[in-house]
Amino acid sequence: MTEQAIAAGFHPGELSVQRQAGLEYEAARLEGMLAPAHLSRGAGGFLAQREFAAVTARAADGTLWTAPLLGRAGFLEGFDTTLVVHTRPAAGDPLHELPAGQAAGLLAVEFATRRRLRVNGTVVAVGEGGFLVDVEQAYGNCPSYIQQRRLAIDPGRRTVDVERSDALTAAHRELIRHADTFLLGTTHPTRGADTSHKGGEPGFVRVDGADLWWPDYAGNNMFNSLGNIASDPEASLLFVDFTTGSALQLTGTATLEWVTQGTAGEDDATGRRVRFHPAQMVSQKGLALHSSGVVPSPHNPHVTA
Repeated sequence: MTEQAIAAGFHPGELSVQRQAGLEYEAARLEGMLAPAHLSRGAGGFLAQREFAAVTARAADGTLWTAPLLGRAGFLEGFDTTLVVHTRPAAGDPLHELPAGQAAGLLAVEFATRRRLRVNGTVVAVGEGGFLVDVEQAYGNCPSYIQQRRLAIDPGRRTVDVERSDALTAAHRELIRHADTFLLGTTHPTRGADTSHKGGEPGFVRVDGADLWWPDYAGNNMFNSLGNIASDPEASLLFVDFTTGSALQLTGTATLEWVTQGTAGEDDATGRRVRFHPAQMVSQKGLALHSSGVVPSPHNPHVTA
C-alpha cells in the first residue's frame, strides 16, 4: 500500500479551509467517509452501469490534466480495492499515454439521476485496453448542482480532432461562458489526485482576461478540492459541450480567494471563489457523446452580475 492509502482523515489544507469557513464541526461529522476504501456491491454496481467518467492524473511530461472517459456500460469494473477501467482517453488527449505508478482521481457521474461517485487511488498498470487503479478512497457526493441530462454514447466512434494552444481562443471563451458543468482536477503532495464536479447556471464560470474564476457554492463542507488547492496550486479543468461532443481541457494553477460576502459575483454568498490561470489548453471535437435536453438543478444559485 502507498503512503496515500495509510493516511486517513482530513489533511492540513482541508482543515485550514474548514476553519476559515467556520465549518469545522460540520466537516468532522463526515471524516469517516475518507477511511480506506472498500468498493461495496452497491458502488461496484453503480460503476458498472456508467458510460461517462473523468480522470485526473499527470501526463508523461508531469502536467496535470482531467480527461473524459467514455464507454459502454461495464467499462468501469470495481470490486474490493480494485478498479478496472476498460478504456483510455482518446488518441491525442494528454492522458492517452497515461503513465503507471502515479496517483489518479476518477469521478463517475450519472447525470440522469444526479448521482456521482469519487474513486481515488494509484494507477498500478496500463495497457492498450485500459488501466488498473488500486483504490484508496471511494465515496459518493450529494446531487446538488448536477444538471439532469440523458447521454447517448457511441463508443465505436474513435476519431477525435485535437488542437493544442497556450492561450484562450474566442471559441474557448464561448464554450466556457455557456457551460453549466465542468470537472475540476486537483492534487495533494501525499494524498494524491481528485476529480470533482462543478455545476451552475450557464455563466457561473467567469472569463476574466487570461483567467477564469467561479464562486464556490455551498457543498458537503469537506472542501476536498479547495483543501488541495490550498496545499498545491496545480489544477486542471474539463469542460464538455454535451450537445456537440466537444471538450476543452485546461491545465494551470488555481488560487482560493476569500471575499466579502455580497461582493459582485458571489452567487451563493459563501465568500469564497476560485481563480484559475491556464497554462495550456487542449480542445477536442468528435467525442462519442451527445445529449438532448437538460433540466437545470433546482439548487443552482442565480448568476449575479
